[in-house]
Amino acid sequence: MTVEDNKKPQRQRSLKPLAHLLPYLARYRGLVMAALLFLALAAVTTLALPIAIRRMIDHGFNAADRDFINAYFLMLIIMAIVLAVASALRYYYVITIGERVVADLRRDVFDHVTRLSPAFFDVNQSGEIVSRLTADTTQLKSAVGATASLALRNSILCLGAIVMMIYTSPKLSIMVLAAIPVIVFPLVGFGRSVRKRSRTAQDTLAEASSFAGEMIGAARTMQAFNAETTARQHYGSNVEDAYHAARAAIRSRAILTGVAITLVFGSIVAVLWYGAQSVLAGTMSGGTLGQFLLYSVIAGGSMGTLSEVWGELSQASGAAERLNELLDETPGIAAPAKPLKLPLPAKGAVTFDQVEFAYPTRPGKSSLNGLSFSVAPGETVAIVGPSGAGKSTIFSLILRYYDPTKGKVLLDGEDISAVDPKDLRDRLAIVPQDVTIFAASIHENIAFGSPGATRREVEEAARAAQAMEFIQRLEKGFDTEVGERGITLSGGQRQRIAIARAILRNAPLLLLDEATSALDAESETLVQTALDGLMQNRTTIVIAHRLATVLKADRILVLDDGRIAEEGTHQSLIQQGGLYAKLARLQFETGATDFSFAAK
Repeated sequence: MTVEDNKKPQRQRSLKPLAHLLPYLARYRGLVMAALLFLALAAVTTLALPIAIRRMIDHGFNAADRDFINAYFLMLIIMAIVLAVASALRYYYVITIGERVVADLRRDVFDHVTRLSPAFFDVNQSGEIVSRLTADTTQLKSAVGATASLALRNSILCLGAIVMMIYTSPKLSIMVLAAIPVIVFPLVGFGRSVRKRSRTAQDTLAEASSFAGEMIGAARTMQAFNAETTARQHYGSNVEDAYHAARAAIRSRAILTGVAITLVFGSIVAVLWYGAQSVLAGTMSGGTLGQFLLYSVIAGGSMGTLSEVWGELSQASGAAERLNELLDETPGIAAPAKPLKLPLPAKGAVTFDQVEFAYPTRPGKSSLNGLSFSVAPGETVAIVGPSGAGKSTIFSLILRYYDPTKGKVLLDGEDISAVDPKDLRDRLAIVPQDVTIFAASIHENIAFGSPGATRREVEEAARAAQAMEFIQRLEKGFDTEVGERGITLSGGQRQRIAIARAILRNAPLLLLDEATSALDAESETLVQTALDGLMQNRTTIVIAHRLATVLKADRILVLDDGRIAEEGTHQSLIQQGGLYAKLARLQFETGATDFSFAAK
């Protein structure tokens, strides 16, 4: 199941998704207990104030006792100080808990996302995932912190005030309690509407964020094609949709708040009118009515606040649900319960045994059809063929980004589906054609796959990849920040950084997706020399686009429609006069730079 699959109109309309936060709260019992202690102290102090005021009205004024009044006012000041200190400490602890829990949640969600299989990212936009990590967790931070604190505080105040109202005047309290169902049921109904609309607003904003991230990341391409206007219009439309969705959620919350306040205070006014009649009839003292009035105000105010809090918690519940969808995603590629250990020493032998495969996004179209071949330890095998023949799919299966639909892929004689993916990938190094460079220093980029590497080891790898000549010209050398996606580096420089990364990894099996494709003639010669040294005594599989690479291979596999159409050396394949000969001839005749282009 994917995140997209979970976007259904019918959703669970409750705060139940917030229950997933309880394990996070359980990690910090000390903070939670301190927050509850000061929250309870603040609530109890607030509930004690009406009693003091009643005694002052009924006894202090009647007895005209100045010392009595002074003592009660001093007590009120002390209670105010206690309330202030308790409230400040409550705020400190609950906000700290919110920050701590959300930090843990963000880390756990990110950790989980990094373990998800490529099939998940095939159907889910990265911008939306980032939105869930940022916007949704921010929404939860408010809920776990201030909103949850308000909900607990006002719940205690509301219940405490109701109890004290019953103690003060059972008759008036019965009238108030009878009005509660009239108040609560509309709040629950509106709360469901708020949650549904809030979820819609969050989803719409995530779509806008995803599009913005994609366009900003491809700013040069966008400007090169004069697509700024189209991008602005598209994003503007997304933002407007997000605004209208948010306004609908706000409208529901506003109605919820207005209905709650009207019902609560309307009920209180009616009850107090009856109480005033009792005072006039002499069946109730003024202080008792004052005490009941204060408790009614506390109960009504708390219930009104709870209505607002319910709306906020409903929004947070929608955010929690979106995050839970990510956490509930099961990686399609995972380590078996009892993974096999790859044999030692590592040799890098690869075997495809009757492999069939179709991408999850295109289940009806097979990329590989009964593919079988073997690569011996230390052998260099080039794979050529027209676009869509299945060349890149072979690399994806060796890396175990996906599992075959049928058949087996073996490394050193072991079925890789029975091996822990981490152990498998420890034996692989890849230099892709589309190089990934991170917004970090050159040192960090080269050491990306080998985090424990020393500066000396990184420098040796860079030297072997012929990258030292441009790194030494930079002001900060290996500490130079290269910008997002290595934007400050040329294509050839990025390629050499990727080659240095593979050299540093020193894996027994090397996967090259034409590692010299982005280099000029001079750089290509230097890097090819480095690769020749790297490939010695190492199993190498090359997705070949250039004839120069093919000529150096021990063996060539020609793929067509997911099958091996031809196999042999360059010379033997030319003599066969088949698909390979046609591709090679077209490359020479048309001046094409790669076999894929020549086949078109």
